[in-house]
Amino acid sequence: MHSENLFTNYSQIENTAPLADKLRPKNLEDFFGQQTILNENSLLRSAITKDKISNFIFSGPPGVGKTTLIEIISFNTRSKLIKLNAVLSSVKELRNEIANAKDRLINSKRKTILFIDEVHRFTAVQQDALLPSIENGTITFIGATTENPFFAVNKALVSRSRIFTLLPLEENDLQKIIKKVITYYSKQKDAKKVSINQDAISHLIKFSGGDARTLINALEMAIETTAEKDAKEININLSIAEDAIQKKNIVYEKNGQNHYDVISAFIKSIRGSDPDATLFWLANMLEAGEDPNFIFRRLLISASEDIGIADPNAIVVVQSCCDAFERVGFPEGLYFLTQASLYLAISPKSNSTKSIFKAIQKIKSTNSFDVPIHLKNNSNSYVNPHNYSGNWVAQEYLPQSLRGLKIWEPNNNGWEITKYKELLRRKKN
Repeated sequence: MHSENLFTNYSQIENTAPLADKLRPKNLEDFFGQQTILNENSLLRSAITKDKISNFIFSGPPGVGKTTLIEIISFNTRSKLIKLNAVLSSVKELRNEIANAKDRLINSKRKTILFIDEVHRFTAVQQDALLPSIENGTITFIGATTENPFFAVNKALVSRSRIFTLLPLEENDLQKIIKKVITYYSKQKDAKKVSINQDAISHLIKFSGGDARTLINALEMAIETTAEKDAKEININLSIAEDAIQKKNIVYEKNGQNHYDVISAFIKSIRGSDPDATLFWLANMLEAGEDPNFIFRRLLISASEDIGIADPNAIVVVQSCCDAFERVGFPEGLYFLTQASLYLAISPKSNSTKSIFKAIQKIKSTNSFDVPIHLKNNSNSYVNPHNYSGNWVAQEYLPQSLRGLKIWEPNNNGWEITKYKELLRRKKN
Protein backbone atom coordinates (compact mmCIF):
# COMPACT_ATOMS: atom_id res chain seq x y z
CA MET A 1 0.00 0.00 0.00
CA HIS A 2 2.82 2.33 0.92
CA SER A 3 4.68 1.63 -2.35
CA GLU A 4 1.45 2.16 -4.32
CA ASN A 5 1.05 5.59 -2.73
CA LEU A 6 4.62 6.45 -3.65
CA PHE A 7 4.04 5.38 -7.23
CA THR A 8 0.79 7.32 -7.41
CA ASN A 9 2.43 10.45 -5.99
CA TYR A 10 5.31 10.15 -8.43
CA SER A 11 2.91 9.75 -11.34
CA GLN A 12 0.99 12.82 -10.25
CA ILE A 13 4.20 14.87 -10.10
CA GLU A 14 5.24 13.58 -13.51
CA ASN A 15 1.85 14.45 -15.00
CA THR A 16 2.02 18.01 -13.71
CA ALA A 17 5.62 18.55 -14.79
CA PRO A 18 6.22 21.31 -17.36
CA LEU A 19 6.05 20.16 -20.96
CA ALA A 20 9.74 21.00 -21.41
CA ASP A 21 10.58 18.28 -18.87
CA LYS A 22 8.17 15.75 -20.41
CA LEU A 23 9.73 16.24 -23.84
CA ARG A 24 13.32 16.11 -22.62
CA PRO A 25 15.25 13.71 -24.92
CA LYS A 26 16.67 10.52 -23.46
CA ASN A 27 19.12 9.80 -26.28
CA LEU A 28 21.39 11.74 -28.59
CA GLU A 29 19.31 10.91 -31.66
CA ASP A 30 16.46 13.04 -30.27
CA PHE A 31 18.73 15.85 -29.10
CA PHE A 32 18.49 19.00 -31.21
CA GLY A 33 21.37 21.42 -31.78
CA GLN A 34 24.99 21.62 -30.57
CA GLN A 35 26.40 19.83 -33.60
CA THR A 36 29.77 21.49 -33.11
CA ILE A 37 30.30 19.37 -29.99
CA LEU A 38 27.94 16.44 -30.69
CA ASN A 39 28.58 15.52 -34.32
CA GLU A 40 29.19 11.86 -35.19
CA ASN A 41 32.96 12.15 -34.79
CA SER A 42 33.01 14.34 -31.68
CA LEU A 43 34.80 13.49 -28.46
CA LEU A 44 31.73 14.23 -26.34
CA ARG A 45 29.37 12.03 -28.36
CA SER A 46 31.84 9.17 -28.25
CA ALA A 47 32.33 9.60 -24.49
CA ILE A 48 28.57 9.45 -23.87
CA THR A 49 27.79 6.49 -26.14
CA LYS A 50 30.79 4.47 -24.93
CA ASP A 51 30.23 5.36 -21.26
CA LYS A 52 33.68 6.93 -21.00
CA ILE A 53 32.66 10.10 -19.22
CA SER A 54 35.44 12.19 -17.68
CA ASN A 55 35.33 15.52 -15.84
CA PHE A 56 33.24 17.97 -17.87
CA ILE A 57 31.90 21.49 -17.50
CA PHE A 58 28.96 22.44 -19.72
CA SER A 59 28.63 26.19 -20.14
CA GLY A 60 26.03 28.17 -22.04
CA PRO A 61 22.84 30.21 -21.68
CA PRO A 62 19.62 28.72 -20.28
CA GLY A 63 17.56 26.33 -22.37
CA VAL A 64 20.28 25.09 -24.74
CA GLY A 65 20.56 21.52 -23.46
CA LYS A 66 22.98 21.40 -20.52
CA THR A 67 20.62 19.56 -18.16
CA THR A 68 19.29 17.44 -21.02
CA LEU A 69 22.80 16.19 -21.74
CA ILE A 70 23.07 15.13 -18.09
CA GLU A 71 19.82 13.14 -18.44
CA ILE A 72 21.16 11.48 -21.58
CA ILE A 73 24.39 10.63 -19.80
CA SER A 74 22.38 9.10 -16.93
CA PHE A 75 20.61 6.79 -19.42
CA ASN A 76 23.90 5.73 -21.01
CA THR A 77 26.13 5.09 -18.02
CA ARG A 78 26.60 2.27 -15.54
CA SER A 79 27.90 4.79 -13.02
CA LYS A 80 25.70 6.16 -10.26
CA LEU A 81 24.63 9.70 -11.15
CA ILE A 82 24.17 12.09 -8.21
CA LYS A 83 22.66 15.53 -8.87
CA LEU A 84 23.25 18.51 -6.61
CA ASN A 85 22.31 22.14 -7.01
CA ALA A 86 25.01 24.61 -5.99
CA VAL A 87 22.45 27.01 -4.53
CA LEU A 88 20.73 24.43 -2.32
CA SER A 89 23.60 22.12 -1.34
CA SER A 90 25.81 22.58 1.70
CA VAL A 91 29.44 21.56 2.21
CA LYS A 92 28.20 18.83 4.56
CA GLU A 93 25.88 17.37 1.94
CA LEU A 94 28.66 17.51 -0.64
CA ARG A 95 31.07 15.66 1.64
CA ASN A 96 28.40 13.05 2.43
CA GLU A 97 27.96 12.33 -1.26
CA ILE A 98 31.72 12.07 -1.74
CA ALA A 99 31.91 9.62 1.19
CA ASN A 100 29.07 7.58 -0.34
CA ALA A 101 30.90 7.57 -3.66
CA LYS A 102 34.02 6.22 -1.96
CA ASP A 103 32.04 3.43 -0.27
CA ARG A 104 30.30 2.60 -3.55
CA LEU A 105 33.60 2.33 -5.38
CA ILE A 106 35.16 0.11 -2.70
CA ASN A 107 32.16 -2.16 -2.10
CA SER A 108 30.65 -2.54 -5.57
CA LYS A 109 33.36 -1.19 -7.89
CA ARG A 110 30.69 1.17 -9.24
CA LYS A 111 31.79 4.67 -10.15
CA THR A 112 29.93 7.87 -9.27
CA ILE A 113 29.23 10.85 -11.50
CA LEU A 114 28.57 13.95 -9.41
CA PHE A 115 26.63 16.59 -11.34
CA ILE A 116 26.66 20.11 -9.89
CA ASP A 117 24.11 22.44 -11.47
CA GLU A 118 24.93 26.16 -11.34
CA VAL A 119 28.44 25.23 -10.25
CA HIS A 120 29.53 28.89 -10.47
CA ARG A 121 27.42 29.49 -7.36
CA PHE A 122 29.52 27.09 -5.29
CA THR A 123 31.63 28.85 -2.69
CA ALA A 124 35.41 28.55 -2.85
CA VAL A 125 35.22 26.12 0.10
CA GLN A 126 32.70 23.91 -1.71
CA GLN A 127 34.71 23.89 -4.92
CA ASP A 128 37.91 23.08 -3.04
CA ALA A 129 36.12 20.20 -1.31
CA LEU A 130 35.63 18.56 -4.70
CA LEU A 131 39.28 18.61 -5.76
CA PRO A 132 40.76 15.69 -3.77
CA SER A 133 37.98 13.28 -4.80
CA ILE A 134 38.32 14.34 -8.45
CA GLU A 135 42.09 14.00 -8.24
CA ASN A 136 42.00 10.44 -6.82
CA GLY A 137 39.14 9.27 -9.04
CA THR A 138 36.52 8.83 -6.32
CA ILE A 139 34.06 10.84 -8.40
CA THR A 140 33.69 11.97 -11.98
CA PHE A 141 32.71 15.62 -11.92
CA ILE A 142 30.26 17.31 -14.30
CA GLY A 143 29.30 20.94 -13.79
CA ALA A 144 26.79 23.15 -15.57
CA THR A 145 26.98 26.93 -15.61
CA THR A 146 25.46 29.88 -17.43
CA GLU A 147 28.62 31.88 -16.71
CA ASN A 148 32.02 31.83 -18.38
CA PRO A 149 33.72 29.02 -16.41
CA PHE A 150 37.16 30.54 -16.89
CA PHE A 151 36.05 33.49 -14.75
CA ALA A 152 33.29 32.05 -12.55
CA VAL A 153 34.67 28.63 -11.59
CA ASN A 154 37.69 27.70 -9.46
CA LYS A 155 40.77 27.59 -11.71
CA ALA A 156 41.85 24.28 -10.22
CA LEU A 157 38.45 22.80 -11.06
CA VAL A 158 38.57 24.20 -14.60
CA SER A 159 42.06 22.80 -15.18
CA ARG A 160 40.83 19.31 -14.28
CA SER A 161 37.80 19.48 -16.58
CA ARG A 162 37.08 19.52 -20.29
CA ILE A 163 35.01 22.62 -21.14
CA PHE A 164 32.13 22.29 -23.61
CA THR A 165 30.36 25.48 -24.69
CA LEU A 166 26.73 25.13 -25.74
CA LEU A 167 25.26 27.77 -28.04
CA PRO A 168 21.70 29.10 -28.48
CA LEU A 169 19.68 26.79 -30.70
CA GLU A 170 19.42 27.66 -34.37
CA GLU A 171 16.17 28.27 -36.23
CA ASN A 172 15.95 24.81 -37.82
CA ASP A 173 16.39 23.17 -34.41
CA LEU A 174 13.65 25.33 -32.90
CA GLN A 175 11.33 24.45 -35.79
CA LYS A 176 11.87 20.76 -35.01
CA ILE A 177 10.96 21.43 -31.38
CA ILE A 178 7.72 23.13 -32.42
CA LYS A 179 6.82 20.07 -34.50
CA LYS A 180 7.65 17.83 -31.54
CA VAL A 181 5.28 19.80 -29.29
CA ILE A 182 2.46 19.61 -31.84
CA THR A 183 3.04 15.86 -32.27
CA TYR A 184 2.97 15.37 -28.50
CA TYR A 185 -0.49 16.94 -28.23
CA SER A 186 -1.80 14.89 -31.15
CA LYS A 187 -0.87 11.63 -29.41
CA GLN A 188 -2.36 12.30 -25.98
CA LYS A 189 -5.46 10.50 -24.70
CA ASP A 190 -7.37 13.76 -25.09
CA ALA A 191 -5.76 14.45 -28.46
CA LYS A 192 -5.61 18.01 -29.77
CA LYS A 193 -5.05 19.00 -33.35
CA VAL A 194 -2.81 22.06 -33.34
CA SER A 195 -2.14 24.29 -36.33
CA ILE A 196 0.20 27.26 -36.17
CA ASN A 197 0.74 29.81 -38.93
CA GLN A 198 4.14 30.92 -40.18
CA ASP A 199 3.97 34.36 -38.57
CA ALA A 200 3.42 32.76 -35.16
CA ILE A 201 6.24 30.28 -35.73
CA SER A 202 8.65 33.04 -36.75
CA HIS A 203 7.67 35.16 -33.75
CA LEU A 204 8.10 32.34 -31.21
CA ILE A 205 11.48 31.40 -32.68
CA LYS A 206 12.70 35.00 -32.78
CA PHE A 207 11.78 35.84 -29.22
CA SER A 208 12.78 32.52 -27.67
CA GLY A 209 16.36 33.67 -28.20
CA GLY A 210 17.59 30.16 -28.99
CA ASP A 211 16.19 28.92 -25.64
CA ALA A 212 14.29 25.64 -26.13
CA ARG A 213 12.65 25.83 -22.71
CA THR A 214 11.29 29.32 -23.35
CA LEU A 215 9.93 28.20 -26.73
CA ILE A 216 8.23 25.07 -25.33
CA ASN A 217 6.77 26.91 -22.34
CA ALA A 218 5.33 29.64 -24.58
CA LEU A 219 3.86 27.15 -27.04
CA GLU A 220 2.43 25.07 -24.20
CA MET A 221 0.70 28.15 -22.78
CA ALA A 222 -0.63 29.10 -26.20
CA ILE A 223 -2.08 25.63 -26.75
CA GLU A 224 -3.47 25.14 -23.26
CA THR A 225 -5.19 28.53 -23.11
CA THR A 226 -6.57 28.79 -26.65
CA ALA A 227 -10.16 27.74 -27.10
CA GLU A 228 -10.75 24.72 -29.30
CA LYS A 229 -12.95 24.88 -32.36
CA ASP A 230 -15.73 22.35 -32.97
CA ALA A 231 -13.36 19.88 -34.54
CA LYS A 232 -11.03 20.04 -31.51
CA GLU A 233 -8.61 22.08 -33.56
CA ILE A 234 -6.47 24.81 -32.01
CA ASN A 235 -5.22 27.58 -34.27
CA ILE A 236 -2.20 29.54 -33.06
CA ASN A 237 -1.80 32.89 -34.81
CA LEU A 238 0.61 35.80 -34.33
CA SER A 239 -1.54 37.51 -31.71
CA ILE A 240 -1.67 34.36 -29.56
CA ALA A 241 2.08 33.81 -29.99
CA GLU A 242 2.77 37.39 -28.88
CA ASP A 243 0.64 36.94 -25.78
CA ALA A 244 2.21 33.56 -24.95
CA ILE A 245 5.79 34.76 -25.08
CA GLN A 246 4.98 38.25 -23.78
CA LYS A 247 6.75 39.96 -26.67
CA LYS A 248 4.97 42.06 -29.24
CA ASN A 249 5.94 41.75 -32.86
CA ILE A 250 8.17 44.63 -33.90
CA VAL A 251 6.38 46.63 -36.57
CA TYR A 252 8.17 49.55 -38.16
CA GLU A 253 6.36 49.27 -41.48
CA LYS A 254 3.50 51.57 -40.45
CA ASN A 255 5.81 54.56 -41.05
CA GLY A 256 7.62 53.07 -44.01
CA GLN A 257 10.52 52.03 -41.77
CA ASN A 258 12.03 48.71 -40.85
CA HIS A 259 13.98 47.18 -38.04
CA TYR A 260 17.50 47.54 -39.42
CA ASP A 261 16.98 50.98 -40.90
CA VAL A 262 15.80 52.37 -37.56
CA ILE A 263 18.63 50.88 -35.51
CA SER A 264 21.02 52.19 -38.17
CA ALA A 265 19.52 55.69 -37.85
CA PHE A 266 19.79 55.43 -34.05
CA ILE A 267 23.49 54.54 -34.06
CA LYS A 268 24.32 57.07 -36.75
CA SER A 269 22.58 59.79 -34.72
CA ILE A 270 24.79 58.88 -31.75
CA ARG A 271 27.86 58.91 -33.98
CA GLY A 272 26.79 62.29 -35.30
CA SER A 273 26.40 63.71 -31.77
CA ASP A 274 22.72 64.56 -32.24
CA PRO A 275 20.91 63.89 -28.93
CA ASP A 276 17.49 64.92 -30.30
CA ALA A 277 17.61 62.47 -33.19
CA THR A 278 19.04 59.83 -30.84
CA LEU A 279 16.00 60.13 -28.56
CA PHE A 280 13.60 60.18 -31.52
CA TRP A 281 14.89 56.88 -32.91
CA LEU A 282 15.11 55.36 -29.43
CA ALA A 283 11.46 56.23 -28.81
CA ASN A 284 10.56 54.77 -32.21
CA MET A 285 12.14 51.44 -31.29
CA LEU A 286 10.57 51.35 -27.83
CA GLU A 287 7.10 52.10 -29.17
CA ALA A 288 7.53 49.37 -31.77
CA GLY A 289 8.35 46.85 -29.02
CA GLU A 290 12.07 46.41 -29.68
CA ASP A 291 13.92 44.19 -27.20
CA PRO A 292 15.85 46.45 -24.76
CA ASN A 293 18.66 43.89 -24.64
CA PHE A 294 19.14 44.32 -28.38
CA ILE A 295 19.37 48.10 -27.96
CA PHE A 296 21.89 47.77 -25.12
CA ARG A 297 24.04 45.42 -27.22
CA ARG A 298 24.21 48.04 -29.96
CA LEU A 299 24.98 50.76 -27.40
CA LEU A 300 27.88 48.71 -26.01
CA ILE A 301 29.30 48.33 -29.51
CA SER A 302 28.90 52.06 -30.17
CA ALA A 303 30.59 52.92 -26.86
CA SER A 304 33.77 51.26 -28.11
CA GLU A 305 33.47 51.73 -31.86
CA ASP A 306 32.30 55.38 -31.96
CA ILE A 307 33.47 56.87 -28.65
CA GLY A 308 36.34 54.59 -27.69
CA ILE A 309 39.13 56.21 -25.73
CA ALA A 310 37.95 59.73 -26.47
CA ASP A 311 35.88 58.95 -23.33
CA PRO A 312 36.91 55.63 -21.74
CA ASN A 313 34.02 55.96 -19.27
CA ALA A 314 31.45 55.59 -22.05
CA ILE A 315 31.48 51.81 -22.04
CA VAL A 316 31.39 51.80 -18.22
CA VAL A 317 28.30 54.00 -18.21
CA VAL A 318 26.50 51.86 -20.79
CA GLN A 319 27.32 48.62 -18.97
CA SER A 320 26.17 50.13 -15.66
CA CYS A 321 22.89 51.24 -17.24
CA CYS A 322 22.47 47.77 -18.74
CA ASP A 323 23.00 46.14 -15.33
CA ALA A 324 20.60 48.61 -13.71
CA PHE A 325 17.97 47.79 -16.33
CA GLU A 326 18.33 44.08 -15.54
CA ARG A 327 17.58 44.82 -11.89
CA VAL A 328 14.71 47.25 -12.41
CA GLY A 329 13.05 46.47 -15.76
CA PHE A 330 10.31 48.56 -17.33
CA PRO A 331 8.88 51.14 -16.92
CA GLU A 332 11.59 52.79 -14.78
CA GLY A 333 14.28 51.04 -16.82
CA LEU A 334 13.49 53.50 -19.57
CA TYR A 335 15.65 56.02 -17.71
CA PHE A 336 18.71 53.76 -18.03
CA LEU A 337 18.24 53.29 -21.78
CA THR A 338 17.87 57.04 -22.16
CA GLN A 339 20.89 57.84 -19.98
CA ALA A 340 23.13 55.44 -21.89
CA SER A 341 21.94 56.75 -25.27
CA LEU A 342 22.32 60.41 -24.36
CA TYR A 343 25.74 59.86 -22.79
CA LEU A 344 27.05 58.38 -26.02
CA ALA A 345 25.40 61.06 -28.17
CA ILE A 346 27.06 63.94 -26.32
CA SER A 347 30.43 62.25 -25.73
CA PRO A 348 33.54 63.14 -27.76
CA LYS A 349 33.96 60.70 -30.64
CA SER A 350 36.79 58.49 -31.75
CA ASN A 351 36.95 55.38 -33.90
CA SER A 352 40.62 54.68 -33.27
CA THR A 353 39.75 51.25 -31.85
CA LYS A 354 39.46 50.21 -35.50
CA SER A 355 43.25 50.43 -35.65
CA ILE A 356 43.26 46.78 -34.57
CA PHE A 357 42.15 45.80 -38.09
CA LYS A 358 45.18 47.55 -39.53
CA ALA A 359 47.37 45.59 -37.11
CA ILE A 360 45.70 42.31 -38.08
CA GLN A 361 46.18 43.06 -41.77
CA LYS A 362 49.86 43.82 -41.14
CA ILE A 363 50.30 40.50 -39.32
CA LYS A 364 48.71 38.65 -42.25
CA SER A 365 50.89 40.40 -44.83
CA THR A 366 54.20 40.05 -42.94
CA ASN A 367 56.04 36.81 -43.67
CA SER A 368 58.14 36.61 -40.53
CA PHE A 369 59.44 38.67 -37.65
CA ASP A 370 61.26 38.07 -34.40
CA VAL A 371 60.52 39.37 -30.93
CA PRO A 372 63.34 41.83 -30.11
CA ILE A 373 65.92 40.28 -27.78
CA HIS A 374 65.32 42.82 -25.01
CA LEU A 375 61.57 42.01 -24.99
CA LYS A 376 61.98 38.24 -24.71
CA ASN A 377 61.15 36.42 -21.52
CA ASN A 378 63.91 36.68 -18.86
CA SER A 379 65.90 39.11 -21.00
CA ASN A 380 68.80 40.90 -19.28
CA SER A 381 68.76 43.83 -21.71
CA TYR A 382 65.18 44.96 -21.05
CA VAL A 383 64.90 48.48 -19.58
CA ASN A 384 62.02 48.75 -17.10
CA PRO A 385 60.10 52.06 -17.49
CA HIS A 386 59.12 51.97 -13.82
CA ASN A 387 62.71 52.72 -12.91
CA TYR A 388 62.58 56.11 -14.64
CA SER A 389 60.92 59.45 -14.03
CA GLY A 390 57.34 59.49 -15.26
CA ASN A 391 57.45 55.70 -15.73
CA TRP A 392 58.74 56.12 -19.26
CA VAL A 393 61.99 55.52 -21.10
CA ALA A 394 62.84 55.56 -24.80
CA GLN A 395 62.90 51.97 -26.01
CA GLU A 396 61.96 50.11 -29.21
CA TYR A 397 59.02 47.69 -28.90
CA LEU A 398 58.38 46.66 -32.51
CA PRO A 399 60.32 43.97 -34.39
CA GLN A 400 63.45 45.20 -36.18
CA SER A 401 61.82 44.75 -39.60
CA LEU A 402 58.80 46.84 -38.62
CA ARG A 403 60.41 49.76 -36.82
CA GLY A 404 58.67 53.04 -37.46
CA LEU A 405 55.35 51.32 -38.23
CA LYS A 406 52.31 53.48 -37.33
CA ILE A 407 49.15 51.54 -36.53
CA TRP A 408 47.20 53.57 -34.02
CA GLU A 409 45.47 56.55 -35.60
CA PRO A 410 44.26 58.72 -32.71
CA ASN A 411 41.37 61.13 -33.12
CA ASN A 412 41.70 64.75 -32.13
CA ASN A 413 39.09 64.49 -29.36
CA GLY A 414 38.65 64.21 -25.60
CA TRP A 415 40.82 62.11 -23.33
CA GLU A 416 42.47 60.44 -26.31
CA ILE A 417 44.08 63.57 -27.75
CA THR A 418 45.28 64.63 -24.30
CA LYS A 419 47.09 61.33 -23.84
CA TYR A 420 48.40 61.34 -27.38
CA LYS A 421 49.99 64.77 -26.87
CA GLU A 422 51.60 63.48 -23.66
CA LEU A 423 53.15 60.62 -25.64
CA LEU A 424 54.51 63.02 -28.26
CA ARG A 425 56.04 65.26 -25.56
CA ARG A 426 57.78 62.27 -23.99
CA LYS A 427 59.27 61.15 -27.29
CA LYS A 428 60.58 64.65 -28.05
CA ASN A 429 62.28 64.82 -24.67
